[in-house]
Amino acid sequence: MATRLFGTDGIRGVANEYPMTGEVAMAVGRAVAHVLMNQQIRGVRSSHPVGLKPLESSKPVRRAKIVVGKDTRISGYMIEQAIASGICSMGADVILIGPLPTPGVAFVTQSMRADAGVMISASHNPYCDNGIKIFSADGYKLPDEMEAEIERLVLTREIDKFRPTGDLVGKAFRIDDVHGRYLVFLKSLFARDMDLLGYRIALDCANGAAYKVAPLVFEELGAEVIRKGVSPNGLNINDKCGALHPENIAGAAIEYRADIGISLDGDGDRCILSDENGEIVDGDQIIGLCAIEMASQGLLRKQTVVTTPMSNVGLELTLREHGISMVRAQVGDRYVVESMRKNGYNLGGEQSGHIVFLDHATTGDGIVAALKVLEAMRRTGKPLSELKKAIRLFPQAREDIRVSRKEPFEKVQEIAHAIATAQNALKDKGRVFVRYSGTEPLARVLVEGEDSDQIRKLAGAIAASIRKHLA
Repeated sequence: MATRLFGTDGIRGVANEYPMTGEVAMAVGRAVAHVLMNQQIRGVRSSHPVGLKPLESSKPVRRAKIVVGKDTRISGYMIEQAIASGICSMGADVILIGPLPTPGVAFVTQSMRADAGVMISASHNPYCDNGIKIFSADGYKLPDEMEAEIERLVLTREIDKFRPTGDLVGKAFRIDDVHGRYLVFLKSLFARDMDLLGYRIALDCANGAAYKVAPLVFEELGAEVIRKGVSPNGLNINDKCGALHPENIAGAAIEYRADIGISLDGDGDRCILSDENGEIVDGDQIIGLCAIEMASQGLLRKQTVVTTPMSNVGLELTLREHGISMVRAQVGDRYVVESMRKNGYNLGGEQSGHIVFLDHATTGDGIVAALKVLEAMRRTGKPLSELKKAIRLFPQAREDIRVSRKEPFEKVQEIAHAIATAQNALKDKGRVFVRYSGTEPLARVLVEGEDSDQIRKLAGAIAASIRKHLA
């Protein structure tokens, strides 16, 4: 049994195999209830779960409540029930909201004044995987130290002795109107003096969590929406569709003469776009054009955006020309958000399409990102093909290699040599970034430079070395 549950984005693995089993999910539910709910209720701290020991307070004590949402994977039913059971067994109540994008779960958690939120999703992974992401009461993902405490409680089973009985056992409620709440919130983020009348949008929801709400947002703002990936069956989430396959929506944009193509991933927290000519617009370009637009409106705090080491150096140079600084956080949208909150920035994201508008959302939201791009198109009167020209990107070569173990690259001599050789070849006209995925058994290689042929060869050499020694 592994001794580590949490990766860079919650817990993730093959559904019904450790750690994504019903037993672990129930234990996680119990630990979340203990750590997040029962240690702070209406400002009164306690080391005891609700119902086991009265809190010393003159105020009435309400029962803690936790929101649980999910995407459209068939295993979501199993994990949902297990987590709910664990939460109720600790004396907290559960609010089941069904399929909703990850940022929607964060929004509902905050707007309903719940004590925590849980999203059951493996994001862009295939349907056979699943995962657990946890939000605190303010809608932000948990810091590392809190995840570590939940993990410790699950692995040590320290809280097995806490068993409220009788009327102290929690209850589960299902709420069906959360899509309407989230829909109204999303529409409120689009400029009130604008609409989308006259726009045609090709939209791919990846047969995932956004399949209901995303089309309605754009339609109710006046756009004509060509719907793709809106027929989930539990098995087809991310299956040759969505943000992992933006070429689909790029083709649809040409076929239907759309003004923009929008590809969301399985849990709706990221998007990749296509312009009207069928050219793909990635997260770096979205960040860049939104940063320039926000700066022109005086809305970009400290004239700075936050990205990760995966972002293109061309984005950094372009932003600098517009008087905008770019800082890089650790890979993972949670670390981007942490940097933004710590330093007072309001725009950040990843090349993969996680874009965070901190004035509006606590995590990456693919629908919000698309709305902000559409707002820029409407405000400037320019098509997306013209807006994206402002962001000049360097060629990149990327390779993902499945590995059997994650050994430090510098400890494998041949791999370390291949990386050093690539860096020396590029000198100051490119860069090399090699890392392990925090959610999958993959090594990711990124080489960036001016010569496409050169960087492909260098990336291939590094990938071959990793494949030889670690696959």
